[in-house]
Amino acid sequence: MTDPQIAIMMLGIFILIIFLGFPIAFTLMALGVLFGYFAYFNPGRMWRDYDRAVEAGAGNWELIETWVGGFFNNRIFDLFVNQTYSVMANEVLTAVPLFLFMGYIVERANIVDRLFSTLYIAAKRLPGSMAVAALITCALFATATGIVGAVVTLMGLLALPAMLKARYDTSFASGVICAGGTLGILIPPSIMLIVYAAASGVSIVRLYAGALLPGFLLAGLYLIYIIGRALLQPSVAPKPREEDVGDVPTGKLILMVFTSFVPLAVLIMAVLGSILFGLATPTEAASAGALGGLLLAAVYRALTWQRLREAVYLTMKTTAMVCWLFVGSWTFSSVFSYLGGEHLITEFVTGLDISPLTFLLLAQFIIFLLGWPLEWSEIIIIFVPIFLPLLPHFGIDPLFFGILVALNLQTSFLTPPMAMSAYYLKGIAPPQVQLTQIFRGCMPFLAMVFLAMIVLYNLPQIVFWLPEVVYGR
Repeated sequence: MTDPQIAIMMLGIFILIIFLGFPIAFTLMALGVLFGYFAYFNPGRMWRDYDRAVEAGAGNWELIETWVGGFFNNRIFDLFVNQTYSVMANEVLTAVPLFLFMGYIVERANIVDRLFSTLYIAAKRLPGSMAVAALITCALFATATGIVGAVVTLMGLLALPAMLKARYDTSFASGVICAGGTLGILIPPSIMLIVYAAASGVSIVRLYAGALLPGFLLAGLYLIYIIGRALLQPSVAPKPREEDVGDVPTGKLILMVFTSFVPLAVLIMAVLGSILFGLATPTEAASAGALGGLLLAAVYRALTWQRLREAVYLTMKTTAMVCWLFVGSWTFSSVFSYLGGEHLITEFVTGLDISPLTFLLLAQFIIFLLGWPLEWSEIIIIFVPIFLPLLPHFGIDPLFFGILVALNLQTSFLTPPMAMSAYYLKGIAPPQVQLTQIFRGCMPFLAMVFLAMIVLYNLPQIVFWLPEVVYGR
């Protein structure tokens, strides 16, 4: 068996173990070390000290100790240590725990209920006003946190009962919350884009600038669908009753907007603006955002020791998961490449003689399928790097590819049977809400994601325009 065949077997074993449910980060590390031990196995080098000890006439105990030590004198262990250090010292990844902390603190600041109520009253004259308010709240909150499960769960507890009480169709209301909750992995400051930047070497500020318009495009398509559906089929989103909304004076409404919508919007715009205009690095902006989240929680009198401790714990837990995934992935991919697996895949794909568009469609289809069993972090860290070396051959900009991947990964949360957003919502929804109803509600929004991808395929300048205007070509 040749080395490239062993590399393909290594990849096949990894996929099999994933489906068996083993922890992915530790599986990557274990397979990387195991196959790496074989790849770097060199008896002459590993037992060089033992041979020298024999020549020197060393004692039995020293010979045994040197011989056993030879087993660990394999370069895979040096590679593993170096990869671990590289990940922990990566300046791009430093922003991840800070953005996570900002999100977890904002989540506990008790402003989402105020924000939803304010937007509902402000949008009461629009068709599907409560759904519009729920989507905008989801988008804003998801942008601030970047944590899909937290957004869908909190909005499911807050907005879903209110929409059901207002006689909204169950599937329609569920779909709005599930789709809105996923926007945070696309709209900056997205943690997913930071992870992609670390994996691909693309500038994070360019990624943020490139993702802004596609993010607004997708959110706009969602809003168009919600309002259009409410106009064409009023029964799914009845107009609010006067007793439900009440007559709120304009002055009071302005005050409500100022105390609920403005603070969170200013925090997000300040963090994002400082990054896009070069006033701060992503890490510096994330630090300021974390401090801003603390001040916001304090102003809303939600900054307690218990909530602070929970935010720190969840931040470290998620950060550790991302970092160990990087360590495992880079160790695995280094061994995979050393064995010739990456070269074999590159030769196979380039030998197909396919067009750049066909390659993009094939890559996005594979990522779409991977979204069923895997989290976005695992797809970005493990599988996207397989496609990155092929991009120059097809003349595809890695910035454009990254935005398409971020858009595509929206589907991983909305596509049955493994639509995680649906399961998050089902876990806290009233008993009468069926999982099939939630799945059915996600389907139109899934179609909006595909429509947005088609628009980007045909109008790539939507991605490139803002980075070129702000930073040049």
